[in-house]
Amino acid sequence: MSSFVGAIGDVLSSDAAYISAISFAALLGFGAVGEWVAEKSGTLNISIEAMLLAGAFAAAVGYDLTSNLAVGAVFGIVAGMAVASAQAELSHRLPADQFVVGLALNILVLGLAGFLDGELEPVTRRAPRVEIPLLSDIPLVGDAFFGQPWLLYLVYAFVPMAWWLVYRTRWGLEVRAAGENPQSADVSGIRVNLRRRQSIYVAGLTSGLGGAYLSLALVGSFEDSIVGGRGFIAIAAVIFGGWTLRGTVAGCLLFGSVLSFRLSLPVLGYNLNNELLTSLPFIATIVGMALFAHRVRPPAALARPFIRGLQ
Repeated sequence: MSSFVGAIGDVLSSDAAYISAISFAALLGFGAVGEWVAEKSGTLNISIEAMLLAGAFAAAVGYDLTSNLAVGAVFGIVAGMAVASAQAELSHRLPADQFVVGLALNILVLGLAGFLDGELEPVTRRAPRVEIPLLSDIPLVGDAFFGQPWLLYLVYAFVPMAWWLVYRTRWGLEVRAAGENPQSADVSGIRVNLRRRQSIYVAGLTSGLGGAYLSLALVGSFEDSIVGGRGFIAIAAVIFGGWTLRGTVAGCLLFGSVLSFRLSLPVLGYNLNNELLTSLPFIATIVGMALFAHRVRPPAALARPFIRGLQ
């Protein structure tokens, strides 16, 4: 027990642990912010995993072709939007089950990325760190928040932009109406399925950029296992946060810290069961869901398809 407490103390006093925690939290944040917008519209978009993976692969290809990080990021966004388009059109224009579509896309993109990676073998590099003067000098957390690759800083902008979009625009009001009472929204002239498709496109944009951040800034290379289930953890962060934006961000920070803890222990010289460490983020996700999911209220029409004229 004392060694475990000592391990926690060593992790909490390690600059690298904080850098790793924020890096992972940012990755989850890219996916979770878009997922939060989608779920506000009543869509449970489980293809976040596919969007992240497609974005990561496309960004690697884009950088390999142009040697430009910004172009690579644009490639990632386009790939994420392509997956989002398939999810949106099949589940909210055609009468396909959104869960089946999401699962199919996750499997399809995983297979395509693995095949194309073997054929193209894109070469990437990690984006350089950009230190913000003064702020990056804050002890322990300065480099974690303000000494990261520039791609990470985009998530800082996406969080307030998502809040403004959902709560301060007419579009956001219509999205929330589609998620709470689609029949009443339809009677009011709101095109429910259009708003749901558009919210998935938002998720595709943020997740595609998140995939670009993963391959070009966090890892610096691509392989088909690069996402490793983190898209599902991003979805769990939204549920953990009670479908509020601040709760979603808190969930990303919590799960990102757990991912960092798993990687920091071996680096600090602690030898624990490798299988247990690997499963730790998913254990934390399940525990968090069990403790908090039943205490919050999701959008009333979440995961319910809308067909005009049907209750």
